[in-house]
Amino acid sequence: MTSRFILPLIFSVANTVAIAQSYPSKPIQLQVPFAPGGTTDIIARTIAEPLSKALGQSVVVVNKAGGGGVVGATETAKAAPDGYSLGIATVSTTAANPAINTKIPYSPIADFSPIINIAATPNIIAVHPSFPAKDYKAFLAEVKRSPGRYSYSSSGTGGIGHLQMELYKSLSATFITHIPYRGAGPALNDTVAGQVPMIFDNLPSALPFIKDNRLVPIVVAAPQRLSVLPNVPTFKEIGLEPVNRMAYYGIYGPKGLPKEVIDKVNAGVRKALEDPAVRKRIEDTGSLIIANTPEQFADEIRRERPVAERVVREAGFEQQ
Repeated sequence: MTSRFILPLIFSVANTVAIAQSYPSKPIQLQVPFAPGGTTDIIARTIAEPLSKALGQSVVVVNKAGGGGVVGATETAKAAPDGYSLGIATVSTTAANPAINTKIPYSPIADFSPIINIAATPNIIAVHPSFPAKDYKAFLAEVKRSPGRYSYSSSGTGGIGHLQMELYKSLSATFITHIPYRGAGPALNDTVAGQVPMIFDNLPSALPFIKDNRLVPIVVAAPQRLSVLPNVPTFKEIGLEPVNRMAYYGIYGPKGLPKEVIDKVNAGVRKALEDPAVRKRIEDTGSLIIANTPEQFADEIRRERPVAERVVREAGFEQQ
C-alpha cells in the first residue's frame, strides 16, 4: 500500500480516536421514534436528565414519529457515527416492524450500534371504563359474543402492541379491529376519551390512567403478577404464554460508533441508574431495570427478531 493511501488512513483513525476521547463536547440528541406520551418517550425523558449530568453535556429528547417507529429509527441509522445522534431502541423498531415489513430501509442488526438496555416493561390490555367488562373472564366473553364489534388502539402498524394483540386474537379466536396511531400517546388519548374501547400498550404509559380510573386493566404480559396491579392476571395465567412477553427500551446509535463512545454512554446510563430517585421513577411504572453491556443488548436484539417472525406466522400476518 502506497503512502498516499496509508497517510489518509492514519489521519482518519487518529481523528476518530481524538473525537472519541473528547466526547461529548456538545449536546447529544436522543431520538424517540414515537409521539410524546408513550412508554418510549417516558423512558427517554426519565434517563435524559441524569444522563446529561453523568456525561457533562445536555441530552435532548427529540420525537420523530411515523411508520410504527420506522421513520425515527431510519434517521438514527443514517446519522453520523459520532455519538451526537442516538436513538431509543424498542422491540417495535428492531423486531416487530422488521418482521412484518420486509421493505424497511434499515437492518436492525447491521445498521446500529447497541449501547445499553435501560429497562424491560410489561405490556397490558386495558379498556375504557364504559366497556361492559371489568375483568378478563368477562372481557373474553364479551369480545367472543360480539366479533368485529370492538376495536383496539396501538402505537402503530408493526409495533409491539399491534403484533402482540394480533397474536392474542389468533390464540383466543377473537376478532377485534386494529386502529393504528402514530405512537402510544395519541392512542392512549383516544382510548381514554372513549373514541376507541381498548388498547394494547406498554404499562408505563397506561398506568397513570389506570391509577386515575380512566382505564381498566384486563391482563398483563409480565413474569408474574405486578405489585402495582395485584388483581390483574398475566397472559401466562390465562393460558396464553406466547403473548406473555415484555418489551425492552434501550439506547443505540448508528453503525460504526466508536467503542470509546459506546462505553462512555453505557457507563453514563449505568451511573444515572445508580440514583435511587431515577430507579424509583422507572420501577414505579412496573418496569424492571436491566442496565446491561453493549454485547448483551446486541444479543437481546438478535434473539428478538426470530421471536417476532414466529409471531407473524402464528398470528397470520400478511408480510408487506
